[in-house]
Amino acid sequence: MKLDNATVLVTGANRGLGLEFARQALARGARKVYAGARDPASVTLAGVTPVQLDVTDARSVAAAARELGDVDLVINNAGIAHFQQVLADGVEDSLRAMLETNVFGILGMSRAFAPVLGRNGGGAILNVLSVASWISSPALAAYGVSKSAAWGLTNAVRNELREQGTQVLALHVGFIDTDLTRDISMPKLAPSTVVDRGYAALEAGADEVMIDELTQAVKAGLSSVPGIYTEVRRNNA
Repeated sequence: MKLDNATVLVTGANRGLGLEFARQALARGARKVYAGARDPASVTLAGVTPVQLDVTDARSVAAAARELGDVDLVINNAGIAHFQQVLADGVEDSLRAMLETNVFGILGMSRAFAPVLGRNGGGAILNVLSVASWISSPALAAYGVSKSAAWGLTNAVRNELREQGTQVLALHVGFIDTDLTRDISMPKLAPSTVVDRGYAALEAGADEVMIDELTQAVKAGLSSVPGIYTEVRRNNA
């Protein structure tokens, strides 16, 4: 998948990492960039086409797929995070909300746009995941459950779309310097670094990319004995 002359749709593109995905797509020569947001008026980046898109609303997703028939790269960036342990009071509602966006949002977008990508030669899907797909910390335990599910979903979608030639890239990363992590006192990567490395992996034909050293170390530790995922982690993203 090459960004040059591509038509790109980014979900959650009005700020943070999504905004940077849209910005760098233009810089890399994309023919058109659709910037999806619940409120298209919140998209202010010059050169993109704002699109009303709520990934938790099936009608909104279906309408976008009907209207944006020229898309050949979908970036599933939209996501939410609640800082909560899995046995905390009220976690059910919190976890359902995260699953609705972080998992079913990706599923809905993948199902709606798979035919579009197939008609356009295959194209690609890039899913923004997390090192929390593999390890758990108390503050982000419930969030990690949703990201683990999103990782499994990404692998399943990749297998099902392989025959039509659609590349599916899982992007795993630690803390990113966005509004989501404003109150976390940990080293953070600049969104520009994450997107640059993510696009490089996409254009190299990768199925999965570990953006930072933390994520690379955690991925390597999945096969250790005991597995790194059995350890108590103080922080992850």
